Amino acid sequence: MTSIRDLLGEAVGVGQRYYLRLEERDGILVAAHPNDSSPMDIAVVEGLDRLEERPPTEPVTVEIVDRVVDGRIAGRVVASGPQNA
Repeated sequence: MTSIRDLLGEAVGVGQRYYLRLEERDGILVAAHPNDSSPMDIAVVEGLDRLEERPPTEPVTVEIVDRVVDGRIAGRVVASGPQNA
């Protein structure tokens, strides 16, 4: 049986990596979710030590993690610089 949590996890792409441009909103780095079916944007709250600038001037690779922060799905920076997702 598929649960709502499973469906939400599929829609937001838990475990998936995306190459995203980040912006700062209310002190949190945020990216628009690239999946049109996702009901949430991404709050990038982990791996921030990988960033030289906040917000970075170039897109970074973000992995979606299994939790929600301020009404957004959480993400972690896994690489900065040229795309290598």
